[in-house]
Amino acid sequence: GINQVGASLINMVPDIAKRCGVHRILPANKELTLQLISNGEEKLNIKIDNPDGIYEESNGDYWLTQSLCQTVCIQNDVTETITQRTSAKFIPEQVRKSMVGRLSHAYKEPVKEFCRGRRFRPSNDPYFKLLRLISSQEGSIVDLNELANANNDLRASINGIKEVRLSILLESKPNCAQYFFYDKETKVFAVEDPAFFYFMRHVDWEEVRKECGFRDNVKPKEFEIAISFAGENRPLAKNIAEKLQSIDISVFFDEHYEANYLGKAWSKEFERIFMNDSMYVVCILDTNHKNKIWPTFERDCFKKRVPQGEVI
Repeated sequence: GINQVGASLINMVPDIAKRCGVHRILPANKELTLQLISNGEEKLNIKIDNPDGIYEESNGDYWLTQSLCQTVCIQNDVTETITQRTSAKFIPEQVRKSMVGRLSHAYKEPVKEFCRGRRFRPSNDPYFKLLRLISSQEGSIVDLNELANANNDLRASINGIKEVRLSILLESKPNCAQYFFYDKETKVFAVEDPAFFYFMRHVDWEEVRKECGFRDNVKPKEFEIAISFAGENRPLAKNIAEKLQSIDISVFFDEHYEANYLGKAWSKEFERIFMNDSMYVVCILDTNHKNKIWPTFERDCFKKRVPQGEVI
């Protein structure tokens, strides 16, 4: 009963692995899929004009293959065996639209719940961006580190949630955890239900965006909070960062983002974050912050924001 990515459960009790058999339920190959379609055609006395297209659409998943064939039949007014053999047209766009409509009842709410995050804000859409990006991938199991590195325009959104916030979201929303799997150690994210992934691939994402309540034409900041502190106050800063992340607020705390800025000039990155790319700065002021070089540099970056009420 342990699926592919859920195999990490075995790591909790390694001895179980030695006593478990592995039984893989694989999708059908093309030959078997076409045979399945042919059997149905024979029973109904019809001929689907492009069975290869159905295989390409379902990738051999048995349930999807049968559902696609059923949709083709309904769209061609075939609901029982007919006396005179006839051709049934497979029009992918129409079939996808019908399939998405059928699957929406089960899958649209979990998608919207995930996209809104644990704590909804109209300008906070990294989960939406992540899910839409995953829906465009060939497979439904992805490494978020690789995904972030391959998509520079979405790197900040993915990096901002993959360390802590994504796990918290799934823990807080059982309806999402039922369909999405995430291993925060390996950064593997997966959708294992083929029908759900099919829905994701063909749903209208702009419609989902509007239904979620995200604002149009809003350029979100990379971080909602950036924390400025001297090294002596690192434990306090870390505590603040973790508390904020636990309620799904994106926080810049340098320790969490060291890997993101390897090979880059830290001064440029800090200047960008503290001057422009955070909604608010939380500054832990004390003598150390006043006298040390890096905190002084950060303070010079954000001091112009004080009159606007953007520094706490």
